[in-house]
Amino acid sequence: MAITKETQIGKIEVVGKHKFVQVRTDTVVIEDNEELSRKYHRHTLAPDAVITDEHSEVQSVCNAVWTQDVKDAWTTFKAGQQDI
Repeated sequence: MAITKETQIGKIEVVGKHKFVQVRTDTVVIEDNEELSRKYHRHTLAPDAVITDEHSEVQSVCNAVWTQDVKDAWTTFKAGQQDI
């Protein structure tokens, strides 16, 4: 009877005008090749996020969608919010 606990990337989504990246991480407990439980954790990354600690799959998606135009638009949007 071996019980293991794994962390998996369950889903990566790109949403919105500013290309936010939403990440769902699944924590899975398995006993004798049968899943006993699965819990979800979600977090969101903005185009100015530091992604060095993210999973390589997440980094690849971020690097693909966060073009310089996207980063510049996000910076401009944030600057405009400070004026409010």
